[in-house]
Amino acid sequence: MAKHSESFVCQDCGAVYRKWQGRCDACGSWNHIQEETAAPAVPKGLSAGKGKALNFTGLNARPESVARAQTGMSEFDRVLGGGLVPGSAILIGGDPGIGKSTLLLQASAQIARRGIPTLYVSGEEAVGQIGMRAQRLGLADAPVQLASANSLRDILAGIEANLPKQGGPAVIVIDSIQTIFADNIESAPGTVNQVRACSQELIRLAKRSQASVFLVGHVTKDGQIAGPRVVEHMVDTVLYFEGERGHQFRILRAVKNRFGATDEIGVFSMTDGGLSEVSNPSALFLGGAEEAGKVTPMSGAAVLAGMEGTRPLLVEIQALVSPSPLATPRRTVVGWDSGRLAMVLAVLDTRCGLRFAGCDVYLNVAGGLRVVEPAADLAVAAALLSALADSPAPERTVFFGEISLAGEVRPVSQAESRLKEAAKLGFQQAVMPNGLKSKVKGIKAIELIRLHELVELFPQARQASRRAGRQGSGSQGDWGEE
Repeated sequence: MAKHSESFVCQDCGAVYRKWQGRCDACGSWNHIQEETAAPAVPKGLSAGKGKALNFTGLNARPESVARAQTGMSEFDRVLGGGLVPGSAILIGGDPGIGKSTLLLQASAQIARRGIPTLYVSGEEAVGQIGMRAQRLGLADAPVQLASANSLRDILAGIEANLPKQGGPAVIVIDSIQTIFADNIESAPGTVNQVRACSQELIRLAKRSQASVFLVGHVTKDGQIAGPRVVEHMVDTVLYFEGERGHQFRILRAVKNRFGATDEIGVFSMTDGGLSEVSNPSALFLGGAEEAGKVTPMSGAAVLAGMEGTRPLLVEIQALVSPSPLATPRRTVVGWDSGRLAMVLAVLDTRCGLRFAGCDVYLNVAGGLRVVEPAADLAVAAALLSALADSPAPERTVFFGEISLAGEVRPVSQAESRLKEAAKLGFQQAVMPNGLKSKVKGIKAIELIRLHELVELFPQARQASRRAGRQGSGSQGDWGEE
């Protein structure tokens, strides 16, 4: 009989070591290596005669048509790629208290009301606690089957007993995978071996029964789903539920999806009655707008016509440039890449002759949204120029375009969708790259070839830059003095 050996496993990446050490060589994390009992090795030397021969087909084989099950929440269905695929395994993570359980309870209630058997298993809360939340959300009448358990053996037996005998679509929610344990593994719940084994059994159940399984995962302090990364490779879809505690909106983002796009987002608003879908996210992210299409005139603000998957979003970019008393000025970024900001500042300095060396620069994306696409370069540059010149950007104007290191404004994709969204919200002109050949009624296009053409829209920026340069060279005085 094989003996169990002791090993030390990193709880972040799953790397195995023969002895304990403080830092994991694979992922670089500290104090995440724990002692675990390794499972017995798999016997080697399997003969080919014991397996079942596979039937191979050609590339011209037609796939079977799959009917997706709608969740009843259009934003949720958008992120999933159009609905739930039978037999799919979905991993969803997010910060504690962000609303993962609320989202899944609301989705489960909507699915159950459509006549699809729905099972909700919680390893963190009692059935009474889930019932109290359902009453608060007005979902107590939904035919969702609740259970509270931590043993994987009990969960599998209970699920198989309540699944429809004739097969068909069904939905299973496991909240959360870190609280489930398999009694044949000598490790605490949440460890690498437990998470991997429990996830594998639940995914096997989903494939065998054609039920859609939701696995809720905890996240680390870095915002990544806790546990070994191999779990994210095992499931079909990985979703992140994001949001700031100080803002009412929440964003459901797909980072992996075998049945749809990986750059789609769903926008929800947290209210007293639970999560409500946001039909017009652009109006939500325009931070200082009093009415659609009209932003309060102020310096240091520019509206980005961005894209999240196939959805256009208008977002307000805010910048603040102030004289710095420090030898090394501050560069603070919220909602954007700090390295990208450094690149834009360097291009403005080198290619356009503007000095930010003696200034503190603060950049913020209004509403707490995180922007990752390079099309935001032009809007960021416009916000920086507006803040430096202390002059508002042109009213009812959106910006989008990528900036190269040579100071060129490069084209971006889906320009027509961006302009249509801007026109719908009342914007009248767009500062954009040259040669996109997109004409939208009601929008005047200001096409740029090089970045210095954007600087000409803020004539006071060069004068302010010269004042900042003199102050950075050692002259003392007020920011506005010549």
